[in-house]
Amino acid sequence: NQTTVWTALITPMLENGKIDIDSFTELVAAQTKAGNGIVLFGSTGEGLALTLHEKKAMLKHVLDMKPLPPIMVGVGGFQLAEQLSWLAFCETLNISAYLMVVPLYAKPGPVGQTAWFEALLNKVTKPCMLYNVPSRVGTILHPQVLNDLKDNPYLWAVKEASGSVTAFKAYQTAVAGLSICLYSGDDVLMPQLAKAGAKGLISVAANVWPEAVRRYAELCLSHQLDLSTQALWKQASEACFCAPNPLPAKLLLTRQGKINSAYCRPPLSQNEQVDHALLETVNKAVNSWYEGIN
Repeated sequence: NQTTVWTALITPMLENGKIDIDSFTELVAAQTKAGNGIVLFGSTGEGLALTLHEKKAMLKHVLDMKPLPPIMVGVGGFQLAEQLSWLAFCETLNISAYLMVVPLYAKPGPVGQTAWFEALLNKVTKPCMLYNVPSRVGTILHPQVLNDLKDNPYLWAVKEASGSVTAFKAYQTAVAGLSICLYSGDDVLMPQLAKAGAKGLISVAANVWPEAVRRYAELCLSHQLDLSTQALWKQASEACFCAPNPLPAKLLLTRQGKINSAYCRPPLSQNEQVDHALLETVNKAVNSWYEGIN
């Protein structure tokens, strides 16, 4: 898959907690126009706070849209049978790929992780990206797991979101000689990880600035990013995490008039302390930068 930027799409909700399907449609259309792929039901999309019925309805809704962007579907949780059932449903649909996170809470070691991913990979016919995000799941994706699974034809890529260039390089060593790509899972580290060999970006910031983030990623990958632009994107990326993700992105989208509410489902709350002035500043700065290069 040649998609450079995949947007970890937020799930817009109304103040009553129901999914705002009209805003969702508009967000998908904006990403499609920007040329970005879409990741549904990841942590940014509050995937674990959605019911199975909601996820199925949202996925079917997206797949009816034309033109259809590349769609990557989040697979994550704790109960294997539940995930296998979800995959069985997704396999009947025209999706592009899966994002498979390390099982959360249990903190499995390399043997347990290999068995988990093997069970999932053996049920699919689409490319799969494994997802290292120890801050969320409690343990790392052990690099040796990639070697253990290297013969599976559907193991396509790794999303590295530990915030560590060293960790990225450890995965690079693990996949040396294998046809497994590495993607940055951190907007802020994209310049460094592009230099280290990342093929693309799974982005939170692209929710807010779809075209600008695509341009940012392209500059990183072509090693043409100047220091002032890097400083701008460092500030913008960090602003997207000035409160629990996806709240800052939802607040920015609300300010832009792209969604109706910044509501997040429990255990997240839209009433967290947020630096609104910072969000306003970076929004203006990014928009000004993008206008200036076009």
